[in-house]
Amino acid sequence: MDTVGSQPAPPAPATLPAALRKLYLLRFAFAAVWAALLFATADRLGPLSGTLLVLYPLFDAACAVVDLRSARADRGATRRLSVNIALSVLAGIALAVAVTSGIPAVLRVWGVWAVTAGITQLAVGLVRRRMGGQWPMIVSGAISTLAGASFFLQAGKDGATLQNLAGYAFLGGVFFLASALRLKPADRDN
Repeated sequence: MDTVGSQPAPPAPATLPAALRKLYLLRFAFAAVWAALLFATADRLGPLSGTLLVLYPLFDAACAVVDLRSARADRGATRRLSVNIALSVLAGIALAVAVTSGIPAVLRVWGVWAVTAGITQLAVGLVRRRMGGQWPMIVSGAISTLAGASFFLQAGKDGATLQNLAGYAFLGGVFFLASALRLKPADRDN
């Protein structure tokens, strides 16, 4: 009889692709709705756009927590996911402060977060590449890193806008969708 009933056993490695598929589909849906809402409010930094900006990295952190729980057996991914959680929570806090300072401050914070989150996503994708469906995550991580640098540089220019963040989020969502569709089924051999 097992007396350790308070902690659920981590899912078998075969269930990880199914869990990731659901999580990636949720991330796509969230990114699409979020991007549409931000695009509609991107002309100025108001209460709705400010809330959306803070919410996005916090949602990312929550998804990384779900992913971490699913991936307990995958040590390489769990370390990287833990880093992602910390970075995303810090980004949410920094964005809450930045929204009070204007669009350039938001773009700088978002840019730094996009670079670090992109590197982390790329690293997780590389660790999981044998699972299948990770090339979209690897490419997305690389694009996020480059986009983050461009957001940071855009902050110093006249007419800085939040519209590019909406496009960034939507494209990231499309990569999650592509990865969800490419993940190997649990009953397929590696």
